Amino acid sequence: MRRFITAVSAAAFLLGAVAPSVVNASAQYPRGNGNISNGKDIYFNGKGDVPACASCHGQDGLGDDNLGTPRLAGQFAIFLRKQLEDYATDKRQDTTMFVMNANAKGLSPADRNDVATYLESIKVKNDGSAGSNLKELAANGVEVGLTHKGKSLVEFGQGNRAKPVPACRSCHGYNGRGAPPVYPRIGGQKYVYLVNQLKKWRDGSRTNDPRGQMQAVARNMTDEDIKNAAAYLTVASDYSSGNFFTPYDH
Repeated sequence: MRRFITAVSAAAFLLGAVAPSVVNASAQYPRGNGNISNGKDIYFNGKGDVPACASCHGQDGLGDDNLGTPRLAGQFAIFLRKQLEDYATDKRQDTTMFVMNANAKGLSPADRNDVATYLESIKVKNDGSAGSNLKELAANGVEVGLTHKGKSLVEFGQGNRAKPVPACRSCHGYNGRGAPPVYPRIGGQKYVYLVNQLKKWRDGSRTNDPRGQMQAVARNMTDEDIKNAAAYLTVASDYSSGNFFTPYDH
């Protein structure tokens, strides 16, 4: 009995010592500093000639596989702001809905920051349920990859080939949960969007990645690699087995 009590006490000490440091880590990355109220208003109602963001990205901000639009809810504001600025300056071309360049130009820098800050503030349950329904996509004729093969690529990469592929985790963190300020959350992202963007990185139609990193990675990925990685990422959970915290928990 004494040995059991000692073990429990040790565990309680470790939880008491470790958990707060993990939770406090959420303050270690740059947060959005815009006006959430204005950002929310623009998201749902648009502004001037700029339509409501929700009309394409959904009321919940989780994107739409049918439209090919990405999940924005819970994404890091610093990344979202950069993408809006890249659209506004034509460093990135919208080849999905063909409206983002005009929409971004129609918003002021402050508005773009407000929208990004609002989207970051949306609470999403990142347990693997916020991404795409792969069975539903497959039933609708979408070619869906294999999650177990995707997990291997995401977590370990593929080095045993002429054109090696590094692990997604090496930049985007565990299960693609992100590593701000540079690397966005890709876990829980929409499957169709992930596939399309990886192909755009590969063919050079998207080029706004820091130092060409994503282009270099995607050029070494086959179609099967892309579908497999996307299949795993869309259903990937932020939480590892037995771990109830992530660096971004509040």
